[in-house]
Amino acid sequence: MTEILAKILTYGLPFIVLFTGVVWLIDILFFAKDRKLKVAAVEKKFSINEKKSEAEQKAYESAMAEAATEPVTVEYSKSFFPVLFFVFFIRSFLFEPFQIPSGSMIPTLEIGDFIIVNKFTYGLRVPILNSVMIPMNTPKRGEVMVFYPPHRPGVSYIKRVIGLPGDEIRYTNNVLYINGKEIAQSFVGKKVPEFGSPCMYYHSELTLVNESLGDKPHIMQKCDVPGELSRDGTWKVPEGHYFMMGDNRDNSGDSREWGYVPEKNIIGKAVVVWMHWEDFFSVPSFDTVGSIE
Repeated sequence: MTEILAKILTYGLPFIVLFTGVVWLIDILFFAKDRKLKVAAVEKKFSINEKKSEAEQKAYESAMAEAATEPVTVEYSKSFFPVLFFVFFIRSFLFEPFQIPSGSMIPTLEIGDFIIVNKFTYGLRVPILNSVMIPMNTPKRGEVMVFYPPHRPGVSYIKRVIGLPGDEIRYTNNVLYINGKEIAQSFVGKKVPEFGSPCMYYHSELTLVNESLGDKPHIMQKCDVPGELSRDGTWKVPEGHYFMMGDNRDNSGDSREWGYVPEKNIIGKAVVVWMHWEDFFSVPSFDTVGSIE
């Protein structure tokens, strides 16, 4: 349901905005003048007697309503266009809400977290085409990014930026190496695997560790017995692409599986959690509100 709604907003909203805007513009250019003339004619006709009888007043109001009435399509377009355009502008160029659909970013982000994605951090983009219109910053290692994966165009994914263009990434037994340097991990604690986790299949516990990729460390979790994608792999990130991984390392389909994310597929930077609402029948919570590290 979340994916369907996202697609409607991404691809349907621009066309609705365009349609209502064009209808309003055509009315202004070709039809609004005729209504104004009709209204002026009614005013002139009934202005002969300043003091109107009750019957004349009703006739005047009826004639005025008929002269000024807009077609239903025009009326609705004028009402909805400003609101829809505002939503379209904010969502396309500034900020976009996004709900976490899977557990691939646990413990940083839980299923049902509602987050805000900053759309202009990595440059202003042309709606739908997603090409950069005004370049700004480029993704930094360690940032949490929303993007379209290469194997599922139009479906939004969220992962952490691990590899930048030109980096050599190696991941062996849940230890990350970037350009030959091991990324240190510091023990945080143990955790019972969530239901459906590959750790249950391997009869393994979860270990939480601090991992430093950028300016600030983040917590990631891994099975004590590495999963298939975590045992051994080496990748060379091509220019204009990024290597993405989930913080739930053994329960995340990411660049280890489907490859690199091209720059043109970037949506924006995940910046803040503003609500948690797992499903329609649960109670929304604001306990996890805060910035995303």
